[in-house]
Amino acid sequence: MVNAPTVEPRTHADDPALSAEVERFLYLEAELLDDWRLPEWLELFLPEGQYLVPSTDLPDGDPGRDLFMVQDDRFLLEQRIGSLMKRSAHAEYPHSRTRRMITNVLAGTDDAGRIAVRANFAVFRMRSGAFDTYVGHYRHVLERGDDASLRFLVRRSVLDLDTLRPHGKVSIIL
Repeated sequence: MVNAPTVEPRTHADDPALSAEVERFLYLEAELLDDWRLPEWLELFLPEGQYLVPSTDLPDGDPGRDLFMVQDDRFLLEQRIGSLMKRSAHAEYPHSRTRRMITNVLAGTDDAGRIAVRANFAVFRMRSGAFDTYVGHYRHVLERGDDASLRFLVRRSVLDLDTLRPHGKVSIIL
């Protein structure tokens, strides 16, 4: 897998209109995930898009050399979605109920026109009487698709948890 590009916004508030557009994009994404509309969610990715979740002990890890909890290119992401949508996905059948909160959305561009996104998240997961909370921040890289809509080049979910206890796993899309 190719190393994921990382870009940082030039300033935290250099384009309020862009930040508002990105915020709406993230809210739409949250709705798709909470409604388990995973095939539609997959369409938010560019063909070369990546979904990354670094390990909790190395949140700034490099996917080219470090161990990640999730390191999916588009092909692996399609496989993950296909698996999660089947009844045989015991970790997620019946599907968890989730609710996402997204805050502090900041967006800026780099010299290549890529959009760097930073935002905080909390994902609440309810399943089989258990209630799990995943807290962290996003560091996404977006580009415009052929239709000028926003698409993920890199979707990076960084957990602020130091361990995965008590839940012990991540079986949902963060």
